[in-house]
Amino acid sequence: MNAIIRNIPNSITCVNLLAGCMAIIAAAHGQEQFGALKAYEWAFIFIAIGAAADFLDGLAARTLHAYSSLGKELDSLCDLVTFGVAPAMIILNLFMPQQCTAWGALLIPVAGAIRLARFNIDTRQATSFIGLPIPANAIFWIGYAALYAHDGVTALAEWYWFLPVLLVECWLMNSPIRIFSLKFKNLKFRENFARYLLVAAAAVCCLVLGVGGLLWLIVIYVLLSIAFKRQ
Repeated sequence: MNAIIRNIPNSITCVNLLAGCMAIIAAAHGQEQFGALKAYEWAFIFIAIGAAADFLDGLAARTLHAYSSLGKELDSLCDLVTFGVAPAMIILNLFMPQQCTAWGALLIPVAGAIRLARFNIDTRQATSFIGLPIPANAIFWIGYAALYAHDGVTALAEWYWFLPVLLVECWLMNSPIRIFSLKFKNLKFRENFARYLLVAAAAVCCLVLGVGGLLWLIVIYVLLSIAFKRQ
């Protein structure tokens, strides 16, 4: 029974990996229609499922006291697929017909792998992050892809816009910028002011821009982290 309990978090982590694989498969079909949604929209959903599993595996590990070195490494490997490779494939397949610069999207999993490797050996990131977390990176690219695919903003795929954004986003994952954690230790307004602001920003961005608002949400997340370093 103990062996089963110890592996519950790892099993949830594997759901993250499977969701990431499904997102990559969906992304490969670009804007093809599958049922009520297009393929890239299914990829968004699978990444969201992976994000939910990524949250739940940590919750399960804390609740069951089932921490392990294996779980930590497995989590990073799965995160790289779901939040690194999958977003890159979405961007690559959406932009490829218009711009060869879409190949630059392959830098996303490279920067993500470096970010995860650094996180695993950095003891300073127990309560906050140094550099943008890779799930937030995936959220940014989902918003970016949604704005391009839904609104037809062709300029987003042009090298003079896409490549600088790509390089900044990859740098952010490995930057020295302190990024506050989204975990609430309590519900006190003063101690969680930046988090509450981010929740409000999420509602506004998504109501106004839909899925595309996720891009601006991550921009706000970074700016709030710079403004509220102590949280």
